[in-house]
Amino acid sequence: MVRFLVLALLSLAGVNQTSASPTQASEPPNPTEEQPPLGTGSLSFPWSRLRLPGYIVPLHYHLLLHPNLTMLSYSGTVRIELQVQNNTNWVVLHSKGLRITTATMLDQNLAHLSDQVLPVLHNPTHEQTAIFSPRVLSGGQKYFLFLEFGAELGEGFYGFYRSTYRTSTGETRNLASTHFEPTSARMAFPCFDEPSFKANYSISIRRSPAHTALSNMPVEQTVVLDDGLMEDRFAVSVRMSSYLVAFIVCDFRSVSATTASGVKVSVYAAPEKWQQTHYALKAAVKLLEFYEKYFNINYPLPKQDLVAIPDFQAGAMENWGLITFRETSLLYDPATSSASDRLWVTMVIAHELAHQWFGNLVTMEWWNDIWLNEGFARYMEYISVDATYPKLKVEDYLVDTCFAAIGRDSLNSSRPISSAAESPTQIKEMFDTVSYNKGACVLHMLRHYLTDQVFQSGIVRYLRRYSYSNAHNQDLWDSLANTCSEEEFTSGEHCYSSRQAAKNAYLYAGEHLDLTTMMNTWTLQTGVPLVTVTRQGSRLLLKQERFLRTAHPSDPAWPSLQQGFLWHIPLTYRTDTSTSIHRHLMTTLTDSVEVGEEVGWVKVNVDMAGYYLVHYDGSGWDDLIQLLKDNHTALSFMDRTHLIHNAFQLTTAGRLSLDKALDLIGYLRSESHTVPLLQGLAYLEAFYRMVERRDIPDVTQNLRTYILWYFRGVIDRQTWSDKGSVSERRLRSELLSLACHLGDLPCLKQAQRSFTHWLDSNNTLNLPADVAETVYSVGAQEDTGWASLLQTYTHSLSETHKHKILSALASSRDTNKLTRLLELGLEGEVIRTQDLDSLITMVARNPSGHHLAWSYVQKYWSTLVDKFQLGSFSIRNIIIGTTGQFSSTEELTEVRVFFESIHEQASQLRVTQVAMDNIQKNILWLQRNLGTLRSWLDQRID
Repeated sequence: MVRFLVLALLSLAGVNQTSASPTQASEPPNPTEEQPPLGTGSLSFPWSRLRLPGYIVPLHYHLLLHPNLTMLSYSGTVRIELQVQNNTNWVVLHSKGLRITTATMLDQNLAHLSDQVLPVLHNPTHEQTAIFSPRVLSGGQKYFLFLEFGAELGEGFYGFYRSTYRTSTGETRNLASTHFEPTSARMAFPCFDEPSFKANYSISIRRSPAHTALSNMPVEQTVVLDDGLMEDRFAVSVRMSSYLVAFIVCDFRSVSATTASGVKVSVYAAPEKWQQTHYALKAAVKLLEFYEKYFNINYPLPKQDLVAIPDFQAGAMENWGLITFRETSLLYDPATSSASDRLWVTMVIAHELAHQWFGNLVTMEWWNDIWLNEGFARYMEYISVDATYPKLKVEDYLVDTCFAAIGRDSLNSSRPISSAAESPTQIKEMFDTVSYNKGACVLHMLRHYLTDQVFQSGIVRYLRRYSYSNAHNQDLWDSLANTCSEEEFTSGEHCYSSRQAAKNAYLYAGEHLDLTTMMNTWTLQTGVPLVTVTRQGSRLLLKQERFLRTAHPSDPAWPSLQQGFLWHIPLTYRTDTSTSIHRHLMTTLTDSVEVGEEVGWVKVNVDMAGYYLVHYDGSGWDDLIQLLKDNHTALSFMDRTHLIHNAFQLTTAGRLSLDKALDLIGYLRSESHTVPLLQGLAYLEAFYRMVERRDIPDVTQNLRTYILWYFRGVIDRQTWSDKGSVSERRLRSELLSLACHLGDLPCLKQAQRSFTHWLDSNNTLNLPADVAETVYSVGAQEDTGWASLLQTYTHSLSETHKHKILSALASSRDTNKLTRLLELGLEGEVIRTQDLDSLITMVARNPSGHHLAWSYVQKYWSTLVDKFQLGSFSIRNIIIGTTGQFSSTEELTEVRVFFESIHEQASQLRVTQVAMDNIQKNILWLQRNLGTLRSWLDQRID
């Protein structure tokens, strides 16, 4: 599943173990045990654990659903074929918010086991239902559980829920769609809602002739019923986990094409947005064909649908054969979509299609290893889009993914990639920066270390070995370390003998690498390492430690924060004496390598392939600053970007003086590559926004003057158009947006001119998409401009266009207008509820809105939790987006007091601790660096 890329995320109270999840209990519940009575009569609920018992396994669901889009409710029946492993009277499964009206138990010949209506007990706390069978279900036998149930179509974004869209004539139309990951299939039908309970599904859906029904598989047969309704019966699915089941009833239109291997790909959208589906279709076909070749495993279903859902909380969801998307993640309108929008759509499609193998074909055993799904899908975005759309230059964005991961991982509140999670709230919080971004970056490091070919053949082996079943971390390491031949591994044999080990492709320093031990240091351990490099004659002395931005070696707590941390780091380095990349595996706290007396400079972590930071002790930073000044192209653009990032991170941690980091980016005037230029600019902008919010006028004014003076040449070279490569267009968007925010007169005048032309055209003029948001933001500062934009927002049919307008509306310095926007977001009519978390974050980024947004969150906390669910990425976005702007001890106290007032909820969330760490980091930054920044600017401005 793709989460919105504001992933600056996320400490589950009391859950910080790094061990794998507990094994599934397999003992049948004993009805004679003392239990608090949850049912009627003499029966009490037979099961007390959050995880379901393992003594009954579902084999096949026969599910019939009849949604009523007028009454906004649905009824259904499910017949589940069960394999019973131990004698028992009880079937325990998941159900949440469903009315179960009838429960019947049948033997394998479909004969009733009992004439009675079977008792159904509920445990709402654990979202479980238990059915009592008076006749014992015998171990080793198969049975059928038949249930009739009904429910309202959900109001939120989980389970089987209602979505709406408005036509250009103002008519509101309903549709019904699903979103089950991670634990919401139980809200749609009674099921065994855990990833290891894979089963086949036969789904039937009743609908009116005006609607279309979609599910994971194609329709096999449509029957006309007596009341004029249609019943679509879908083909039997492959074995899959409950969270991947999906069904939709809508009146959408589609476009279709067929891949080289015969898979029918279709893209669906609301009828008036049908024209925006063509780009996605082309991309999906191309990417699906790429994955079939790369994984050397054919896509196993006959069709793949991609559907744009008007109300959708995540970015997209990888339901097998029926992927659902937020409209901004699938629809592309050439008239209003920018280069960044096109890149986003391509990346999201690539992510979800990668899941058809990583996640759907092979699923993690339990949610503690969700990174096996999400880290892989995030990393495969880069591999697949780089191969299929080279002009999009996705390698430019991988650094951002890893920098986001390091940002989270360098706080004490981070967590290991593989962490314990039991409750639905804890499980939802696993879908965070660590699982997605750190997972992807650790895989990137591993791929570079093993070589592309070994990495690829290892993951193909992993996918083949565990197809249609579940896997753990260890299974991946075993597959990557195993060089069995095709015959050996397809017959299920494992080869771990020393004879086989000697054949492995990554013999390192003459020794066989213990991949499990190495990778456990990256997946079972919190944090990111810092490698300090010191030149001593011909040798490079190396020291590793845990990197923390909120602690310093001089702090009394430092030794305890470092206790027990050790990584196996695949180091790479380059020097000025050769073009080759040198490699060294560092497995101890201190180490050294021979580089030679004649070496002038050393750059460690070549092209940032490794997930670690580097600090150059002694004259190391001075040598690199001089190198960038004299000949910056001696280093690759990735290396230059990496140096900028590491220097400013070390500054935040109090390990490098700010003037050194600022001197390092002194070469940027000569920089021609977008990525390092934007990296350096991003830090200056972040400092500007911090001092602007803190109202420190002298530093704010001087920093504004310095940025506009220093980057004058590159700002003036920008055109107000959509011309150029993706990189050039991205630079234009960022640079002009910043220039206008800093009050640059030429920028403001051009933006105002363009806005007036747009207004005069009565909204018929399409502004260049890359600069539209900047133009709208300047126009939104005037009353008439703001009102016109709100009017356009209400009627626009392009969600990407609306997102740009919303950002502009939220940039107004008028707090009354910002309050009005937040009210509209809460109402959910003009501004959809799905966009409310983004809106709150936009308002919080505005210097006039950051306290307003935080007050709003405090006031409407309960409402926001009702709308989005505790633990969801929307709630995490809201918390991080509003508190991340704070940088004073008073604000930290205010946030702490609020979290204490909602202790019962806050104690279940990791994100509350992350938020406090973030504020602490900002406070420390100002204490350590404000004076240096002030004097550095004073010297330059004079």
